[in-house]
Amino acid sequence: MIAKIHPIPAFTDNYIWAILDRDSNKVCVVDPGDPQVVTDFLNAHSLSLATIFITHHHPDHTGGLDQLTEQFQPTVYGPESSGIKGITDFVAEGSQVELFGKSFTVLEVPGHTLDHIAFYCDSDSHKPILFCGDTLFAAGCGRIFEGTPEVMYQSLVKLANLRSDTIVYCTHEYTMANLAFARAAEPSNQKLKDRCVQERAKREADQPTLPSNMAIELATNPFLRCNEATLRKSAETQLGSMPKNEVEVFSALRGWKDHF
Repeated sequence: MIAKIHPIPAFTDNYIWAILDRDSNKVCVVDPGDPQVVTDFLNAHSLSLATIFITHHHPDHTGGLDQLTEQFQPTVYGPESSGIKGITDFVAEGSQVELFGKSFTVLEVPGHTLDHIAFYCDSDSHKPILFCGDTLFAAGCGRIFEGTPEVMYQSLVKLANLRSDTIVYCTHEYTMANLAFARAAEPSNQKLKDRCVQERAKREADQPTLPSNMAIELATNPFLRCNEATLRKSAETQLGSMPKNEVEVFSALRGWKDHF
């Protein structure tokens, strides 16, 4: 059983999520870009690394694999198309991964990178859990490095269609910057205004803003709200013409955010 999910800060704004087993000292970590902070966490709590989840190939998510696999010999689940050295078990859309008595389903969510996957656990005994890497952020989404706006938007739609009580574990503390953009794109959204106050208080107390949940993302994340009239108007301002569909709204917003 999963006892706890703990954020291990890395670099300037990454979180490496540590999933702790209730019945042993075993741990799974998600996207360990920095091996030292993982090792320090394990040693401080007398834990053993048994499993690693990898969502995509970027170095800030995979940089710790060589050292951690040599030291602990964990099972490493990751995307087959990535060419990432150190993966022991390749997974793809629909693959089932068993972890501490729970089953995670693999979702392919390309766009940020073409190999990007997410790990989703929907259980009757607790709220659903989503590890989504750099596809979905709190109040934002990842940049499009390898996909297209349509590919990325369809990946976000796939995640948005998960249960609204899904707990969202993304991997960067980008929330306040994302919220600033969201306010510019949708200034009349009261739930967004309220969220800004709540998340600012967390940061002022030196607390993570993560995890998020899908309900608050659906209410405040502009990239999941491309059917809203206010955001269509913001996209029209950026494009100079009315967007034809939600993908064009998304593309306009993502392009604006890239230079915000």
